[in-house]
Amino acid sequence: MSEGVGMSATSAGTLGGRHVPLRIQVLDELRERIATGNLAPGARLIERDLAAQMGVSRVPVREALRMLEAEGMVHTVPRKGVVVNSHSRRDVEELFDVREALEVMGCRRAAEHGTEEGFLALKELLGQARAAVEAADEAQIARANAAFHEQVTILADNRVLAGIMQPLGSRMRWLFAQSNNPGHTVEEHEELFDAIVSRNAGAAAACAAEHVRTNREQVLAMLFHEDDGDVER
Repeated sequence: MSEGVGMSATSAGTLGGRHVPLRIQVLDELRERIATGNLAPGARLIERDLAAQMGVSRVPVREALRMLEAEGMVHTVPRKGVVVNSHSRRDVEELFDVREALEVMGCRRAAEHGTEEGFLALKELLGQARAAVEAADEAQIARANAAFHEQVTILADNRVLAGIMQPLGSRMRWLFAQSNNPGHTVEEHEELFDAIVSRNAGAAAACAAEHVRTNREQVLAMLFHEDDGDVER
């Protein structure tokens, strides 16, 4: 296996069975590896190795890498190729700023415009997250928590918001996976769920703002230390 290319739950030859374009299947798999840390910052993404692992040609891999670059998850380095982006403290803080603004709006609108069917889907995702916490399944916790936020965006029923969130999705999912206290995150999601389903828009917005701020403190403390004098700002 070449440098930088890690394996995840998807093994070689398993892509292509769904009615989804191969480039999207490859894209989803690479997003998963980056979000969960299977592909760490600085890891090289080599087309031929990824294609061999996933049992596809290099074309969908190349297309997926271009899409990841457009999403800000990877970049091309001369004479080295495509590598996973590193995140400075400033990058993370700016991402949290954007996340707070969009989530407060999304949760407020979800309380105002959500459907009963959508609320049931949100409740099911909460159950999945709680089960994953009890099983100590970190990858599933991150997936369920990210899906919770994606469902809130659906409930908000705002096409402009959805359009803004789509290209941010990969970076947001990476951010969700950085929590070092997933049990507390699920508890906060439960509080947010209660506010949304009660259709209390003000409470939902307030819960969302507090949730993002708490998560910001946890993630910054975990990723960056006060004695790290070389942290880029």
